Amino acid sequence: MGKSYQLKLILASASPRRKELLTKAGYKFEVVVSKIDESVFPTENIEPAEYAKRLALAKARDVAAKFSDCFVLGADTVVDFNGEIIGKPADSKEAELIIRKIFSAPHKVITAVAIVGKNSGFEIVESDTTIIYPKELTDAKIAEHIEGGSWLGKAGAFGIAENGDDSFDSLDFARDRFAQDRFIERIEGSLTNVMGLPMELLERMLKLRM
Repeated sequence: MGKSYQLKLILASASPRRKELLTKAGYKFEVVVSKIDESVFPTENIEPAEYAKRLALAKARDVAAKFSDCFVLGADTVVDFNGEIIGKPADSKEAELIIRKIFSAPHKVITAVAIVGKNSGFEIVESDTTIIYPKELTDAKIAEHIEGGSWLGKAGAFGIAENGDDSFDSLDFARDRFAQDRFIERIEGSLTNVMGLPMELLERMLKLRM
């Protein structure tokens, strides 16, 4: 996938999942974390996909301003629960409230992807949506999840196909792990989108700058 692209690519994210997805797909890139403060972006009166796009683009532009000869990849993932934007929990109490809410019914995971090349004048932002159909969770499962701490830094307080471990040997391995996921019954859409970076969408976007 990514090996065909000869470009200076920067990932403007500290997410280990995004880094690993790009690496396993064969992309060559550097990581420069954006300094954007997500808390200054209001979530009221805005569609979840549009909110994610604004953040992804802001992150990419922030890093591109310092690395103008590179193509900068920014991304942002949110959970859409009946139109309500669910972001990252601030603490374990909020994480539990989020888990109990979003795992009560099907919901959407939206990841926006932005690519900015300042010198080339290239700028694009799009989003992908996956529908999550959750399994019924017991109090014991919720307590175990919160105690495990894997909800830290994750939109919706949950990472799909992880089961306590963020690493994976390949996308096929991640798909096999998802089939045994403790919390998700099934999904409609891209698995990598739920993991934080829709690789199919990214491939299409990169082709536009060729």
